Amino acid sequence: MSAKIIQVVPKTRGLISCSFHSLVAAVLVVVFIVSAFYTTREKNLPVEYHPEPDKDAGESANYQMATENKTASDGHREEEKSGGGSISGCDLFSGKWVFDNKSFPMYKEQDCSFIDDGIACEKFGRKDLKYQRWRWQPRDCDLPRFNATAMLERLRGKRLVFTGDSLNRNQWVSMVCLVQSQIPPALKSMHINGSLMTFVANEYNATIDFYWAPLLVESNSDDLFHHRIPDRIIRAQAIEKHARHWTDADILVFNSYLWWRRPTLKVLWGSFEIPDGIYKDVEMLRSYEMALRTWSDWLDIHINRAKTKLFFTSMSPTHNRADEWGMPASQKCNNETEPISKQGYWGIDSDPRMMRLVEASIDELKTRGLKVQLLNITQLSEYRKDAHPSIHRMQWGSKEELANPIRYADCTHWCLPGVPDVWNTLLYTYIFHD
Repeated sequence: MSAKIIQVVPKTRGLISCSFHSLVAAVLVVVFIVSAFYTTREKNLPVEYHPEPDKDAGESANYQMATENKTASDGHREEEKSGGGSISGCDLFSGKWVFDNKSFPMYKEQDCSFIDDGIACEKFGRKDLKYQRWRWQPRDCDLPRFNATAMLERLRGKRLVFTGDSLNRNQWVSMVCLVQSQIPPALKSMHINGSLMTFVANEYNATIDFYWAPLLVESNSDDLFHHRIPDRIIRAQAIEKHARHWTDADILVFNSYLWWRRPTLKVLWGSFEIPDGIYKDVEMLRSYEMALRTWSDWLDIHINRAKTKLFFTSMSPTHNRADEWGMPASQKCNNETEPISKQGYWGIDSDPRMMRLVEASIDELKTRGLKVQLLNITQLSEYRKDAHPSIHRMQWGSKEELANPIRYADCTHWCLPGVPDVWNTLLYTYIFHD
């Protein structure tokens, strides 16, 4: 069965004049086309549519619950049923990876100076570059090619903000790399102000920002550079300190997953500055639900529905357990060069219960008249055990970590060019479709 093509095209207007005979002929052609269209529909054939690594990576591998295998299986079945990414009847998130060495990668690592040393895999010795050349192919349609000029034009005079943890930063860097080649060096710049990182495209009066808020709400891990705190504390009902940095955004892309992966989190009722606050250990799912409630309430009250487009990127999977695909567990994702081919593969570190909480929050916001589009990148990214930095990155950390790089390999973040470029192509598709 041929695939639909989702295209991003400008609207055109034209005035056609013709003689009486030409008009009759045109009517006959239209009748024929309409007849063929309905015949195609009856045959169920598609119709063309125009429209620095954090230690939490290791914590994720060690965090397991007794019910995890069952919930992962159940959650995956639910996800397969719901799709959740339909545009014109096509589920963008259901499909397969296709090797494509003609149109991928969409940029070269050495041409994007904004790639940091934690995800610059080629720079740090990775010789096999096949991970850069895989294209995501939805089952029933084709994704449009990411057009950097079109994206910049859409962002003219606007602000795109990625808010969340280091995986969202990974996606932000990808977006910057995808568009920056179209901008002369003198007309682009990067600035850091506290937890806010800003890429400026001067010619377009546009900014693409990343704001560090790994738990969405306020926490003791909110410093962009110094956030490795073993005893994690959140203020589950406080988000204003973060939100004031992205209130005026035209496009907001949230994520929050990795930093929640521990059995309990300490919740503070009170202020970090006042010593008489109330602290309580709260089970992870409950504390995550509390934070999502605070996040959704803030959006409902403060977001300009006529201006701001909202997205939430689902959990990015890790590949820390090589025994899940038949290799020694200690190997992690090291030396992996091919995606997982098993359809529906779902890793043990991906918790579908957390995804269901996000979906419930989005559904509840919809009843309040606020649309948040879920970028459901989890399943498509599950297959890509080959696309992580592993040992091919700047080695930070203790002497023990430096002496045993495979044990501390990064199987959480993603090399660039790579998987996050596909996430941004999905984001691009939704931005233009709307």
